[in-house]
Amino acid sequence: RKRDLLGDGLRSAGFEVYQPRGTYFITTDIASFGEKDAYAFCRALPERCGVVAVPVSVFYDDPEAGRSQVRFAFCKRDDVLHEAVDRLRRLAA
Repeated sequence: RKRDLLGDGLRSAGFEVYQPRGTYFITTDIASFGEKDAYAFCRALPERCGVVAVPVSVFYDDPEAGRSQVRFAFCKRDDVLHEAVDRLRRLAA
């Protein structure tokens, strides 16, 4: 349920979402925002909208793999997930 709540919210905010089957994280692609560097995106995200994400490339041997992908945790309270989605919608504005 929380996975779907966050996934649907991220899609509505303009993210390309890769729906997980078993984890507490949703991977997204940030290219739709004109972003290519997940490290830079994740470093700026807390200041931009008060949300944090992890660049997926930290899990790859090849630093170019997953370069535009970030992941968000959905093991949070519903109100926190709703607030995060509302804040992330600011990126599309």
